[in-house]
Amino acid sequence: MKSSREARKSARSLFRSCLTDGRLDHARVRAIADTLASEKPRGCLAILQIFARLVRLELNRRHAVIESAAPLAESEMSALREEIARTHGNDLTFASAIRPELIGGMRVRVGSDVWDGSIRARLEALPA
Repeated sequence: MKSSREARKSARSLFRSCLTDGRLDHARVRAIADTLASEKPRGCLAILQIFARLVRLELNRRHAVIESAAPLAESEMSALREEIARTHGNDLTFASAIRPELIGGMRVRVGSDVWDGSIRARLEALPA
């Protein structure tokens, strides 16, 4: 069985081969996963797990979630999307959700970055 170091190195190499101009090429990801699954090289399971984690992290990094306490007007939502795309790139995917537990304001998450301007977060930040 391949050592975890070798598996990580192989998975990173495969992941880098899936990037085209800094963006993930979904067809290459599928082709690599299919090839690994069919050929079953030594340490295949470890390589696939690490490769899948790298792909998942990249997909999450390119996904923005906008949560608000109340529905936003379409003009506000489009302005917010434009601003997020300006700072993080045009290849983002967006999702929005209504979360009444925020009480007011909104929370925006892009990958692991979170901007929380909700009233709930401000109340939780108050000293006890």
